[in-house]
Parts: sequence; structure tokens; C-alpha cells
Amino acid sequence: MPKVFTSETQKTGKIGEGVAVKFLMKHGFSILDQNYTKKWGEIDIVAEKANKIYFIEVKSVACETLDKVVAHSLPTRVGTSDQYRPEDNMHPWKLKRLSRVIQTYILSKKLDEKEWQVDLLVVFLDLKNKKAKVKVVKDIIL
Repeated sequence: MPKVFTSETQKTGKIGEGVAVKFLMKHGFSILDQNYTKKWGEIDIVAEKANKIYFIEVKSVACETLDKVVAHSLPTRVGTSDQYRPEDNMHPWKLKRLSRVIQTYILSKKLDEKEWQVDLLVVFLDLKNKKAKVKVVKDIIL
């Protein structure tokens, strides 16, 4: 049964994952799995390119306009003066859960002989103008 996304954050995340899949395919990746879920975690996207497996975590955020997305920062959060970087949501407990579910995936698919890495795709969405920008953070250490 497919997931039902009810909150705005979940809807933004789902749109961001769609953008991420299109981005990866455009850059020569084959998508092997999406939303691989176990009790102990989830992998957003599993892709392959040049005989290497990529476990992709997607962080999405809606912006007023993409013009405000500058290099490595976003406009300030509403009501704060801090710069918001979606990649900062990769907390140690999230990385631990991701590591555990990746190990499960590798064992279940018998991929223990393949080279692999974890990447983060940050998707900045301008929903009003139906545009997006993708920032790639390669080879995250778990």
C-alpha cells in the first residue's frame, strides 16, 4: 500500500524526491529502489552508476524563490536569524539509522561485493514557479 502524505512537510519531501530521481536519471544513474523501509530506518533512493551503488538521502525545502538560494545557504527561517541548511538535519542518530538500513539492504540484495557510497541531495523547491535546484553532497561518512 503506498504511503499517504498528509502534512505540507511530507508533500514537500515527496516532490523533492521526485526532483531528485529526475536529476539522478539525467546524470546517468539507474534507480534501483525508492523508499526502502524497515522498522529501523529508510533509504530514500538507491541508485547505480558505473557499477557502484549510491544510497541517496534527500532533504527538500520549499523557498519563496530560487534567487534566494545562494551557494551553501538558504534564506533565514521564519522568526529566526539563523541560516537554514537542510543538510544540517543529518544528525548522528539519523546517520546511525541510515547505516543500519543500508547494511540490511546490502545483505538482502546480496551486494556485499559491490562498491557503494552515501550521498545527500538537497532539493530547493520554488513551488510557486515550479522550479527546483539540487545541491549534491557526496560521500557522506556514516
